[in-house]
Amino acid sequence: MTDDFMGPPWQADWTKAAEDNRAGLPAAARTLVDAARTELVTAPDPYFRGIDIDRDLPAGMSVEPVQSTRPAGAHVLYFDYGRGWLWYYFTPRTTDPQIVIDQCVWQ
Repeated sequence: MTDDFMGPPWQADWTKAAEDNRAGLPAAARTLVDAARTELVTAPDPYFRGIDIDRDLPAGMSVEPVQSTRPAGAHVLYFDYGRGWLWYYFTPRTTDPQIVIDQCVWQ
């Protein structure tokens, strides 16, 4: 077995609904979504585990699990000081780790 676990940048895929929501946003909001996605796919750990691990995120961004009882389940990346969010989950497979963005919302 090798220690060649794939790391960032992670692959990211959007559900159809999330991509449609992103496409329908104003240009300025899409720029914010793209910045949030970039932070997500370049993070060493997309689940931001640990104490204050998301402190390196830009101002206005934070991450939390959808359910505190499922720390390895779906997470939410908030951006634009909570006006928008990406609901996602991460599949840490050895050969093809992937982030799936399930929701994209900005209000």
